[in-house]
Amino acid sequence: MGRPSTHYVCSSCGAQTRQFFGRCAACGSWNTLVEQAVPAADSRRRRPVSRSGGALAGRSSAEDWNGAAGEAAATGRPRRSEPIDAVGERPLQRLSSGYAELDRVLGGGLVPGSLVLLGGDPGIGKSTLLLQSARAMAERCSVLYVSAEESAQQVKLRWRRLAELEGATDQADRNALQLLSETDLEMVLQELEALRPAVAIIDSIQALHDAELSSAPGSVAQVRECAAALARIAKRQDTALLLVGHVTKEGMLAGPKVLEHLVDAVLTFEGDRFASHRLLRAVKNRFGATHELGVFEMQGRGLAEVSNPSELFLGSQEPSSGTATIVACEGTRSLVVELQALVSTTSYASPRRTATGIGTNRLHQILAVLEKHLSLPLSRFDCYLAVAGGLEVEEPAADLGVAAAVVASFRDLTLPPGTVLIGELGLGGQLRPVGQLELRLQEAARLGFRRAVVPKAGGLGGLAAGLDLQLLEAGNVAEALVAALGSHPSQEEPF
Repeated sequence: MGRPSTHYVCSSCGAQTRQFFGRCAACGSWNTLVEQAVPAADSRRRRPVSRSGGALAGRSSAEDWNGAAGEAAATGRPRRSEPIDAVGERPLQRLSSGYAELDRVLGGGLVPGSLVLLGGDPGIGKSTLLLQSARAMAERCSVLYVSAEESAQQVKLRWRRLAELEGATDQADRNALQLLSETDLEMVLQELEALRPAVAIIDSIQALHDAELSSAPGSVAQVRECAAALARIAKRQDTALLLVGHVTKEGMLAGPKVLEHLVDAVLTFEGDRFASHRLLRAVKNRFGATHELGVFEMQGRGLAEVSNPSELFLGSQEPSSGTATIVACEGTRSLVVELQALVSTTSYASPRRTATGIGTNRLHQILAVLEKHLSLPLSRFDCYLAVAGGLEVEEPAADLGVAAAVVASFRDLTLPPGTVLIGELGLGGQLRPVGQLELRLQEAARLGFRRAVVPKAGGLGGLAAGLDLQLLEAGNVAEALVAALGSHPSQEEPF
């Protein structure tokens, strides 16, 4: 082995350089380069095998690492690979997490030998969610909970509080749930080898450290090596591994990007600190659909599942000016959401445009379409838009609802009760079809809505009859607003 050398690694993006710079050339972050010792590369290399059955000329007998390899190469036979049809299959048996919302986001449950990374802001409820899930899974299989940030006494206090609130006193649950408070990676690996649990939870991956590395816990090298070591043992003994990850001040998962590539699923736990509900999303999932959504509510007894999340995002039952109802889709889940708009005369040279829950650029585009094709002087008015319940709606299917809410506030009109609006607005004012329309209409009918304004499409008559829903089809934004409001938006002037 050669003499060890040093290089500099960016703690933000993981880029490497041999020279120190104040700013990372890859991601542009300042003061993120950390010096790390790296051993020199091994000069010994395996020689390529020639087509004649031996190694290249000049090779000594000591360098003949495998004579069978040369023979296999000469005859064209594989050494270790096999045809894909000959690979043995085994049934995929998922492990239920004990919570239907978490299973939905995972694609049906935990896959043995998989790695799941859960990230979220501090205090959002990541440890609470995993501890509750560990208690539920301990009723059916062995679970190891590794706490690298809290002491064993702190975890037990939270576990006892959850158990008392739920009224669970089963001794079997206590024996199946093992707790280890440790930050040394080697000790954690030894415990995983000895116990061989079905599920292991690491809270958190940034708090573990490998004694063979000189860098501090949470650095790029530490996170990368600890995650790789845990992944190897999880794949070898079919242990489903749940990793808790920190986030940066920008909201991104802390550590190298290779961590997200290494794991099988990446989940994000989100929520407004002023609201009680929490949203669990799947950003990456090798064993299920991405962009699935699970909804929880933080209560006195911990996190509780929300089976009907549309109730959280619907406002009061009394209709009011400037409100519209849409049906948004998050993965395979449909959510009925209320939009609220306020249009008022501006007091400044440039009107204000503020949106909460919907992109501001999207709002600017919709306002431009309304001013161009409906002759509404919205450039002289302030416009405020908000999504009830604090939900983030990113899909373009909400465009028609935004337009209806803005026009209703501008004209001081009220949409008829029981009306939902679904559709994407084009820059030419046309109403474009959206995906999963049948799923959206089924959710609207289930919640008691009787009218739906949708883009024109064939084959909707039979669907409407089966759902007891009146479909009002429109080809452009003017037709849609006439169907929804009962009058053309440009026929009246605001007061």
